[in-house]
Amino acid sequence: MIAKLIRWSVANRFLVLLATLMATSWGIWSLARTPLDAIPDLSDVQVIIRTSYPGQAPQIVENQVTYPLTTTMLSVPGAKTVRGYSFFGDSFVYILFEDGTDPYWARSRVLEYLNQVQSRLPPQAKTALGPDATGVGWVYEYALVDRSGKMDLSQLRALQDWFLKYELKAVPNVSEVASIGGMVRQYQIVLDPDKMRAYNIPQGRIIGAVQKANQETGGSVLELGEAEYMVRASGYLESLDDFRKIPLMTTDAGVSVRLGDVARIQVGPEMRRGIAELNGEGEVAGGVIIMRSGKNALETIDAVKAKLEKLKASLPPGVEIVATYDRSSLIKRAVANLKEKLVEEFIVVAVVCALFLFHVRSALVAIITLPIGILVAFIVMYYQGVNANIMSLGGIAIAVGAMVDAAVVMIENAHKHIEAWNHAHPGEKLAGDDHWRVIGDAAAEVGPALFFSLLIIVLSFIPVFTLEAQEGRLFAPLAFTKTYAMAAAAGLAVTLIPVLMGYLIRGRIPDEQRNPLNRFLIALYRPLLDIVLRFPKMTLLAAALAAMLTVWPMARLGGEFMPPLDEGDLLYMPSALPGLSAGKVSQLLQQTDRLIKTVPEVESVFGKAGRAESATDPAPLEMFETMIQFKPRGQWRPGMTPDKLVQELDRIVKVPGLSNIWVPPIRNRIDMLATGIKSPVGVKVAGVNLQEIDRITGDIERAVKHVPGVSSALAERLNGGRYIDVNIDRDAAARYGLNISDVQSVVSAAIGGDNIGETVEGLQRFPINVRYPREVRDSVEKLRQLPVLTERGAQIRLGDVAAIRINDGPPMLKSENARLSGWVYVDIRDRDLSSAVHDMQQAVAKEVKLPAGYSIAWSGQFEYLERATAKLKIVVPATLLIIFVLLYLTFKRFDEAALIMGTLPFALAGGIWLLWLLDFHLSVAGGVGFIALAGVSAEFGVIMLLYLKHAWAERLAAGKHSEADLLDAIREGAVLRVRPKAMTVAVIIAGLVPIMLGAGTGSEVMQRIAAPMVGGMITAPLLSMFVVPAAYLLLRRRQVRAAG
Repeated sequence: MIAKLIRWSVANRFLVLLATLMATSWGIWSLARTPLDAIPDLSDVQVIIRTSYPGQAPQIVENQVTYPLTTTMLSVPGAKTVRGYSFFGDSFVYILFEDGTDPYWARSRVLEYLNQVQSRLPPQAKTALGPDATGVGWVYEYALVDRSGKMDLSQLRALQDWFLKYELKAVPNVSEVASIGGMVRQYQIVLDPDKMRAYNIPQGRIIGAVQKANQETGGSVLELGEAEYMVRASGYLESLDDFRKIPLMTTDAGVSVRLGDVARIQVGPEMRRGIAELNGEGEVAGGVIIMRSGKNALETIDAVKAKLEKLKASLPPGVEIVATYDRSSLIKRAVANLKEKLVEEFIVVAVVCALFLFHVRSALVAIITLPIGILVAFIVMYYQGVNANIMSLGGIAIAVGAMVDAAVVMIENAHKHIEAWNHAHPGEKLAGDDHWRVIGDAAAEVGPALFFSLLIIVLSFIPVFTLEAQEGRLFAPLAFTKTYAMAAAAGLAVTLIPVLMGYLIRGRIPDEQRNPLNRFLIALYRPLLDIVLRFPKMTLLAAALAAMLTVWPMARLGGEFMPPLDEGDLLYMPSALPGLSAGKVSQLLQQTDRLIKTVPEVESVFGKAGRAESATDPAPLEMFETMIQFKPRGQWRPGMTPDKLVQELDRIVKVPGLSNIWVPPIRNRIDMLATGIKSPVGVKVAGVNLQEIDRITGDIERAVKHVPGVSSALAERLNGGRYIDVNIDRDAAARYGLNISDVQSVVSAAIGGDNIGETVEGLQRFPINVRYPREVRDSVEKLRQLPVLTERGAQIRLGDVAAIRINDGPPMLKSENARLSGWVYVDIRDRDLSSAVHDMQQAVAKEVKLPAGYSIAWSGQFEYLERATAKLKIVVPATLLIIFVLLYLTFKRFDEAALIMGTLPFALAGGIWLLWLLDFHLSVAGGVGFIALAGVSAEFGVIMLLYLKHAWAERLAAGKHSEADLLDAIREGAVLRVRPKAMTVAVIIAGLVPIMLGAGTGSEVMQRIAAPMVGGMITAPLLSMFVVPAAYLLLRRRQVRAAG
């Protein structure tokens, strides 16, 4: 069938060329519209519920908000993990869904369940769904800096909140603009308890009076002189004086008592849970652009930058917008790096073809078909919605060598056939129909087997498609594009290549013998092959021993999930001890930023402590995230590498009480999202009692610290928060006619301060807060003296109805699937992941005793590595079976298919040795490289066997079937066809070398994929050049002897 297709293509050349032209232009159109990103979006489908419950301690938030929400959300269809975080005044619930769930369907389902639970939540708790984005959507960050010194932090924050935020939200694909840092302006009503007692005014009355004094209303319309006049009554509070004039009561003497008589009114900052700092120079306000899931990052960033450029004219004089993180530079670097690699590969492949064939036009056949195959792959990518990123372009990069294979073998075969025709018809010129017939025969001879061997490469990637979750999302684009590119190459091999050969392989075609390179190869190969054919059994034994030797380096290869990707930016995430005050956090932040800025390679340092105003950022105040942007590589000191930079930063930034962690920003966001763990390995302890969980995590921390390779282990302190507990005595309260809520309202409003409304100033809104003066609530003793007014007008102290003392408690609570959990973060350096984790697991099992009802789970990247390994153990054998079936279909003989399958271990051996020599760990990327290698080396065996079979079939057709004839046939099939085999190997290796030697963005991952292929392509050809002929000799010799 394939041979018929080839002959049809040669006959209908015009149609084939027309179809090629159409496919090429369609491919160029698709390429121009393919979205660009740095790495595939690896985040799970997730929906976030953020509930603000102002002024409440984490334990209260957990009991009243997070626990009811997490237990309800466990039954949402498709939800696999429900994670809860309870902070001071905020609850975050993350619902992670199964792969492939539509995000908008997931959101509507969560809303449905949220309605059920709403009635069980406290009235002051306000729930809202987070944006349709994830933490990976943080594509751009900026800071507002005032160079004139005329604007304070509250004005900068107001500019961000009420001007920039809404302008930028309107940019397409921006899901949310989160404000960060600065101060929010607040009108503060500071009550004087003595004056309130003198006038006998309870606090509730003041709150009611303020709310009534701050409203506007309309009085419909009046008709005057045939015109309508709309009636409006103003009444918003606009100035501090307006506040002071709010009437509270009238005395018996008819004197009006106003708010200004019993309270001090001032403008101050609202309590904050997020602080931003730039370059160690002081606090700033800023914003984070959060992109919708699955959208084009580069387009979105460019649109945001264009918008910011326009808005610059509207900013107050002296105010600047400084970009502090911009992912587009990473995307552009990564894509440019891969484009360079592809161009290098094209050139190298062209040079290899020209060298072996000594005929530039023949080399053109291979070079023309290569970009066409790639463009066809882009058409499918565009319609499937696969982005162009490091992974998908990497798929094409590894396919380049193998894509040219078919062209190379076909061109070489055409040369052979033309050479044979010229020998048979001396003095005649090959032209016209004869020329096309010879080309058609040459193509039909090797075409079907080539088509199947390319199909084997396509199908060898099936295991990659079965990877799930993160590793699946990471490598699927690579597998898709490699598969499409190879499928396109297989299609072109049997349609376009025969036609191009007919047009381009003309004129004087040099004999193979004239080429010094070919002469050298044959002279080298022939004597070696003769030795092998004399001792075929010894050859097989030696090959088997060589393959078995691989066990030694294999046992020494470490395992990791993913090689680290150098993103060009760095995130510094130290963990401070819980319970730090905002002032101290701000000081530490400035201190660390200033230290980081001393390193000459650092361009800018944007420090963030606490959280941005976004549901995608559940960070406590003591969590620092400092974004470090580096200068371009050209401006670095000579000999400086990213690894050395991290070591230098680690040495410089030594602040007592902070444990350093340096991570790449995108990678870290993805890990935090998927497992909640910000280090490569995390241990989660789930249970009921916080004290007990705290004890177990402490034990685990001590146990794993001594494992070699562990650079730091940190158990989260679950009881590091400091609390002042007010325990109300019910009997004492009852004596004064007070119930629990009366006393609690004093605690929440007088001590904590209640936001009781907001002022409306044009388009801006600012909160109004009521609380007692600082001097009556700045120590435990003063709190006991706090005056409480009873309904009857008697005044008592808070200490009369409640016991007040200082306790320890949780600074924040985490739960997973509604069970409280404590986490241990473990950082690993200079050692591979899997062996370090196995050692840690043994240490924990030996030293940590678990009580009933408590469990330990290992998480972080290790979780993915385990899952990917388990999956591949099942799928790889299945793929080998598919390859075997395809080989059987190609050769129609069981023994020949088995022979090629037998050569696979030799190919893998080379890959393993090279990995070991390069000191790479075996990661999922390496696994993908080995899968690709299996397909390519099977193809190589197919080509070798194909030539042996042709040579023997010709002998049999001529009636020669002695053992000497068999040896001749093997020599002819192996030695005379050394050129196409050397070419395929040279082309594949040449295509991979630029990737192996590259050092640009994304090269870390690509090198891990290319290394096994390069190593394997060095050993596979050597072995198949000797092992396949020896095995074929043994197989056929038995038949010949049996027949003879």
